Amino acid sequence: MTTDLITKARAGDGEAFRELTQPYRRELQVHCYRMLGSFHDAEDALQDTLLAAWQGIGRFEGRASVRTWLYRIATTRCLNALRSAGRRQAKEWNMPEIEPPEPTGLGEIVWLEPYPDALLEGTTDRQLTPETRYEQSEAISLAFVTALQILPARQRAVLILRDVLGYRATEVADMLDTTVESVNSALKRARAGLHHRLPPAEERQPPPTPHSPAEQALTAKFVRAYQAGDIDALVALLTDDVRLSMPPMPLEYHGRDAVTRFYSSIVHLGQSYGFVPTRANGQPAFGTYLRTSADGIRHGAGLLVLTLTGDQICAVTHFDAGVLPRFGLPRSLPSR
Repeated sequence: MTTDLITKARAGDGEAFRELTQPYRRELQVHCYRMLGSFHDAEDALQDTLLAAWQGIGRFEGRASVRTWLYRIATTRCLNALRSAGRRQAKEWNMPEIEPPEPTGLGEIVWLEPYPDALLEGTTDRQLTPETRYEQSEAISLAFVTALQILPARQRAVLILRDVLGYRATEVADMLDTTVESVNSALKRARAGLHHRLPPAEERQPPPTPHSPAEQALTAKFVRAYQAGDIDALVALLTDDVRLSMPPMPLEYHGRDAVTRFYSSIVHLGQSYGFVPTRANGQPAFGTYLRTSADGIRHGAGLLVLTLTGDQICAVTHFDAGVLPRFGLPRSLPSR
């Protein structure tokens, strides 16, 4: 069947090409997202990949599988995009009526964007190979994707291809037009860099199972405390080393005391908050809405993603309201 589709695609049959590549489109988009850290940039890279594949199908010799061939093209397109990208501009604090407390630090990755779980369907059920080091759920988490963005681009590509996708060193060397020795050297440095950024798994309790009663109970407590303006109840759910970030704004708050000061400045009793549940990067998330006028309409304030460990929250990431449509969420909620 695949051979027939390749033959037809080489002859200019666009429908055959779409049928040939359709099974891989979502996982290729996830690959581009891991490489680039931006949902928008990943969409562009995917389209560039498919266009390049269509234009180059006549040169496809079948020495590798169609999937591997597409991953080679996608990786090259992402590396090209990273080389040509200018310095990303951080966004300034945009709530003039509120003065945020002094941050603990400034984030390095201001362009990070969340990835809708709805688009992960069908990309996480493949068999893991002996070369794979990361579970698929871990490899799409915000912490993992953020840590990837710190790595040099080529190291990032090697680590994803080897440790996430499970390609052998010889295959990765062929994809990147380099040697096995170069791949192994880059992988060693990438693993060390990632280990420096991510705490070892054994140091944290695993999160509750997605959609489980334990997860639902914890997130419900967070929402109730936030809506009630109960800072004490909100902070009680956080780990001592909790991290709060808000890309594309670079402000970051590390530790329970710093996060307490931040929430004390923006969460107030009597404000009308709305929370609409969704999921991002394999984690519980909420579209957040705030009433800012007398008409009772609550306007989109952003997307809030929670990172859980055991029965606590170890990271809170606030994204701006521009990401809401990607999750099928409205820009405003009607008055109640």
